[in-house]
Amino acid sequence: MQIFKEKEALKSTLNGLRSDGKIIGLVPTMGALHEGHFSLVKEALQTCDRVVVSIFVNPTQFDNPKDLEKYPRTLEKDLELLQQAREDLIVFVPNASELYGPTVTSEHFNFEGLESVMEGKFRSGHFDGVGTVIKLLFSIVEPHKAFFGEKDYQQLQIIRKLTEKLELPVEIVGCPILREDSGLARSSRNERLSKQHREKAAFIYQTLLKSKELFGTKSAEYITRWVEEQFRNDPFLKLEYFEIANTKTLKKINRKRKGNQYRAFIAAYADDVRLIDNMPLNN
Repeated sequence: MQIFKEKEALKSTLNGLRSDGKIIGLVPTMGALHEGHFSLVKEALQTCDRVVVSIFVNPTQFDNPKDLEKYPRTLEKDLELLQQAREDLIVFVPNASELYGPTVTSEHFNFEGLESVMEGKFRSGHFDGVGTVIKLLFSIVEPHKAFFGEKDYQQLQIIRKLTEKLELPVEIVGCPILREDSGLARSSRNERLSKQHREKAAFIYQTLLKSKELFGTKSAEYITRWVEEQFRNDPFLKLEYFEIANTKTLKKINRKRKGNQYRAFIAAYADDVRLIDNMPLNN
């Protein structure tokens, strides 16, 4: 396994691989790796000759300084797990100044409204930070393909829009949500949950499943009210938002229209840990 901290050394190695006709895949992560991340790595290894895994806790996408401070950092363990997974992985572990330069700040993007709903509504500047770091990573790695999990579905759609607007020759591959046995979507944040809250957080998945069932016969407004009522009665979880939105535009729907695809999106707190999830409703 090759580990790079400096972007110029990484670029030199990747240029050599590209000149040999190798297909380069990129799996961007913020570390604290779990099975969800490794499912992305596995997917990348199936279609690419060499895979770069980046590990960087990106400060510009955190609107809450305490959230950034508490984000789990387990680099030594992450590297051991990656080594066990595949010996020929390439790992990029830059610090902020190496990636951003002397000024760690976000570029502003217009994602045509994708950034202003749901997560964007509750996390000021979040998607500018995401767009900035992904643009930087793409410029360094120049991957043929990049792999992202559908748990962060809004982020996935925004990265697709980023590559479209910047006309980047990168194929964005969305990978299915990997879940714990309880149904809870795998996330690095799950490690911050108490045992009790981790068990109770499975209610998020159960609510999404019921919403999908109701979607066949009930309106989006009815389902939203039902979900809000379920969370009002739950002593362990606090709902931040629940929305049913068009899969492409991410706009909240008033009524279902034939031929459109819809997803349910949810964000909730288990104690002080913020969890998100989503589910297709009519796939």
